[in-house]
Parts: sequence; C-alpha cells; structure tokens
Amino acid sequence: MTKKLYGLGRRVLTFPAVHPCESISPSTLLISLIDLAHDICTYKSEFFSTNKRNALKAIRQVHNLLIFLEELRVESADIPGSLVISLSELHLTFQRIRYLLEDCTREGARLWMLMKSDRVSNQLRLFIRAIGTALDVLPLAAIDVSSEVKELVDLVMRQARKAIFETDPDDKRVLNDVIRILGRFEDGIRPDKSEVKRVLDYLGITKWSQCNQEVKFLDSEITIEYLNVDKRSELALLSSLMGFLSYCKCIMFDLVDNEASQQVSKKCCNNMLGGLTPDDFTCPISLEIMKDPVTLSTGHTYDRASILKWFRAGNSTCPKTGERLQSKELLVNLVLKRIIQDWSVDNGVSIAEESGHKNRDITRTVLAGSLAAEGAMKLLANFISDRLLEGTSEEKNKVAYEVRLLTKSSIFNRSCLVEVGCIPSLLKLLSSKDSSTQENAIAALLNLSKHCKSKSMVVESGGLDFIVDMVKKGLKVEARQHAAATLFYIASIEEYRKLIGENPEAIPALVDMVRDGTDRSKKNALVAIFGLLMHSGNHWRFLAAGAVPLLLNLLTSSDSEELITDSLAVLATLAEKLDGTIAILHHGALDMIMKILDSCTSRAGKEYCVSLLLALCINGGANVVALLVKSPSLMGSLYSLLSQGSSRASKKASALIRILHEFYERHSSGSTTPVLPQDRSVHVW
Repeated sequence: MTKKLYGLGRRVLTFPAVHPCESISPSTLLISLIDLAHDICTYKSEFFSTNKRNALKAIRQVHNLLIFLEELRVESADIPGSLVISLSELHLTFQRIRYLLEDCTREGARLWMLMKSDRVSNQLRLFIRAIGTALDVLPLAAIDVSSEVKELVDLVMRQARKAIFETDPDDKRVLNDVIRILGRFEDGIRPDKSEVKRVLDYLGITKWSQCNQEVKFLDSEITIEYLNVDKRSELALLSSLMGFLSYCKCIMFDLVDNEASQQVSKKCCNNMLGGLTPDDFTCPISLEIMKDPVTLSTGHTYDRASILKWFRAGNSTCPKTGERLQSKELLVNLVLKRIIQDWSVDNGVSIAEESGHKNRDITRTVLAGSLAAEGAMKLLANFISDRLLEGTSEEKNKVAYEVRLLTKSSIFNRSCLVEVGCIPSLLKLLSSKDSSTQENAIAALLNLSKHCKSKSMVVESGGLDFIVDMVKKGLKVEARQHAAATLFYIASIEEYRKLIGENPEAIPALVDMVRDGTDRSKKNALVAIFGLLMHSGNHWRFLAAGAVPLLLNLLTSSDSEELITDSLAVLATLAEKLDGTIAILHHGALDMIMKILDSCTSRAGKEYCVSLLLALCINGGANVVALLVKSPSLMGSLYSLLSQGSSRASKKASALIRILHEFYERHSSGSTTPVLPQDRSVHVW
C-alpha cells in the first residue's frame, strides 16, 4: 500500500508518509500495519553509528504494539469508526518511524546523521507522542483482546505521553570533536590525526570506500541545496563536512579499496540499463524523457517542470492516481536522474539540463562553500603536493587518484592544486610503467587543464610531448582518450594550438585514434581535432594525415549520432578552405551529406550539414550548386531549419537558399554563368 521512497532518491530526514485512503478495508489496513511494524522491528539488529539508544527505545514501543496488532481481529461488520481512525494514524506514524530508522542506519550518511542528532531525537519524540495520540482514540474497552495485551497498550500510551528522547552523550561528545576539527580547518591548522581517527572509528568509517561514500552523499546533498535557491541554510555545514571527509579520505586511508565494488556496481548498472527503454523515463504528463525527475508523496515521479505547471493550473491531486495531495513537496529523484543520464550517454541521447541549474552548479564549484572547507582543501593540497614529490610509487598513484576525484567538478579544488604546483609532478607520472598510475595522472591533468592557469604550466613544464606520447602509446585505452581530451583544453589557447600542430606526432596520433579507438576515444579525438583546426596552419596537416576519407567513412559506419555530428563539425571546418573542399568533393561526399541532412534528428548535426554544404558551394562553385539544385528534398530541409533551427543554423540555411535560388533563376533565364562568392568551379567527382 505504501511505496518505499528510500531507493528512489528520498532525501535524508524527509518523511513522505502516505495517509491510508478512507475506502481501505480494516483488514487490509491492519495487515499493512503489521507488515510495517515487522519492518521497523528488523532494525533492532542493524548498525546504528549514532542515535542508537533513542532508536532502540522507539523500536521497543513499536514491538509492544505489534503484539497487540497481531492479536487484534477486525473481521466483524460493526467495527468502531474510532478503531479505524486509530489504526490509520498509527500507520502514518509507523511509516515516518521507518523512514527515520532507514536514515539512522544508512551507509554514507553517518557523519550527517551525527550532526543532526538533536533533530533525530526530537523527531523520534514527536513520532512516539503521535503514537500516544493515535491510541487515545482507540476504543480499548470494546476490543476483544486479552487483558494482558490491553495492559501493554495502556503502558505504551502512558509512556508515549511522557516520552523523553535526549541526544546520546557519546554522540554529543563526538559531535563536539567534529566542530573542534572544523574550527582548526578554519584557522588553517592541521588537526591531530588521533582525534580525527576517534571520530571515524566512532562512526564506523574504517575504509576508504566508506569515507568516499560519505563524500558522495554530502556532494548530492549540496547539489540539492543549490537547487533550493530560496533556502540554503545547510550549505555551509554540508560544505565543511565534505571538506573534512575529503581530507580524511586522502590522509587517513592508505589503501583505495573500492575498485572491485566499482566493477560490480558498473556491471549491475549496465545490466539494469540494458533492459530499459525511453518509456521508462517519460513523464506521465508531458510524455517526454524527464530532465529533472521529482517524486510526490504518492510515490509517483514526474518531470519538475510538468508537475509545477500542473500545480499552477490549480490542481492539487496526483495526476496518475487522482489522490488529493496533503503536501506538494517535491523530492528530487536522484537515482532515477542518474539512471536517465547514464542511459542517455550509452544511447547517444542528449538530455539538456535547465540552464539555470547549470549555472548554479558552476557557481557552487567556484568557492569552497565555507571557511572550514576552504582550509581543509588548502591543507590537503599541500599534503598531496608533498606526496607527489616524495611518496612511494603506491602513494603517488593513490594521491593522483585523489586529485582525479577532487578536480572532477570543483573549480576551487583545481585552483588549490594548481597553486601548490601539482602539475609538473603529475606530468612525470605519465612515464610510469604502471597503467593505473598513468591513467590516474592523465585523468587528473585532464581535470586540471580546465583551470585557466594550468595550460601554461603544462606547456612550460614540457608537458605537451608527454601528453602527445600518451595519446599515441598510453598503456590503457582510457589513458589515451583522457590525453586526447587534455589536448582539446590546452588547444583553447591559440599559441598552444600552433605548438601542438607543430609536433609531428600529435595530429597523426589523433587521426589514428579516430580510426582505431573506441567510441569514447573517437569522440575525444574529434573534439581535440576540432579545437586544433581553429589554427589555420593545422588544416593541411589534417588533410595530409588522411582525415577526410576517415571522417566520411565514419558518417556511414557509425551508429552514434554524437560521433556523426562531431565528424560533420570537423568536415565543415575543413571545407572552409579550398584544399579541404577539394578533398571532400574528391570522395563524392555530396549525396551522403544531403542524405544525412534529411535523416539526422540532431539539431546540431543538421546545422553542421548546412555549414558543410554552404562551404562546399562557396569554394566548389557552380558544379557543386548544380548538383544541389537537383535534390528534391534539400529545399524542404533548409526551410525547416529557417523556422526550427538555431539563429546560426537559420543564417546558414538562408545563405544556402539564396545561392540555390540565384543559380536557379539564372539557369531559368538562360544564363550559364552563375556568380558565386569566390567561385572556383571545382570539378565534382
């Protein structure tokens, strides 16, 4: 009868209980209530890192009521209405207790639950008193149960009215230890390792993977806080705790123990994604794939924009069930959101985020979020720098992996690590004979290369040769594709585009990756090529390396729309010069490009098709235009882009339409010499 939202991304310390509907039969209500009570009692054997005494006290109360519920009989027709009301209220409260116990035992949220010990105690007190209120209307005298059970219910009622739930003294002590450590971070003082260890041991965080799980949980909570523009009261504390645990993860644990679990998790995820279709991700209202899935108290999930529009229209019910909502609270469905994102990547589907959310995500990574988080990261950056210089091979590999994780999305973390001079040390690790060390180092450099100061550091440290060598001879596929992506970011500087192009191995290595790499490798190589083509002196180098026939082959052989779009982008850039146009026309690409324009569903792909055709017309002259005019579907595609494409696509389509119209008019009037911009009248094979 109730949906367990924990696995669907329910936020910790939220209790989206569903009130039993009025039409439910008493027997069904009782069975569901007994099931709930059994669920709650199973938590007695779970590990509570904090709030244990209060949780066990609540479980005992529910267990005592379970004895009463299992003896209760509701088959008769003259059941008192007050009994049904009492059972309904108990059902609502039991749901909330179960949610709270889930949170108290949740792996990954232990530190957060410690910091919220007072709130947990207060919530348990409220829930137990709610049990007492529900029992107040129970017609105990009219119920056919044993006198012993009635006495037990009466005892629960009396205890519930005067229930006292105070924060465990041990929890308070460790909480104060955490606050003291955060204060040291604010002052830029490294905390004593023994004090940090006491906190971790108390919480049962004894392995790197457990600490990393805590970091991931806090990161997801910070993301949710940023989505809540009007209320970010927890942001500073969440950021401080994340800084603390990131510090612990790197300094307190020598061994990264999550690789096997990651592989199992990835395999399970792949198996799960394999059985899913777009219908599993569509919003019941808009019937489109959800961008920001949120869950109502009924357990049903909708796209945020669609359900908010539903509410704004004056509706206060669940669209699927028609049930009236007691609360319009929307719970971010993080698990489903990640599954949709993973499925989209695997299937080449572009799911555009709302621009506002993107901007907020970028904003949140520029700053540390709190003084404690800032201090922790600066201390950690110095530790990492020392380990990269003086550590053992194993220590260097581990801290390279830590840099890789720390810099994945945080601009502030990148800044700290660049400032302490990590880049030269990471470049040296690229020559390691250990494939894991190589991959971690180049992945870390890829993330750091997104920082404005890092590109010059890489070049000035002689890093271009190391990275090009990695593209060509990296020990793992992943290392080679990370290296290609790193070249793309370095190539954002004109001077460095020229330097990369002048390296005799760089461009052939990227072209080889497009030919022989995995889809992800091809994608990274194409992006790097596109960046390098921003320097005009690199055009002839890519033509000489055989890029054109390779890209044209990719257009017909690849099933990935993303790769096809990227290939079109590179070809459109090459076609801007006469030698590029000649090479493309030499391979008879016109028909292929027009077919792709007709069939392509990607707006970006259509835009690059038009850009490519326009460049071929301008540089190829009348012979090219004459072939395009004969296409029965081309004009329809171009006019469609005028109304549905981006402003840039519309301009390109308009220019091409004008060229085609001018050719047609001159041809109709008997003129045989159409005038085109820079008309070179290249022969078309």
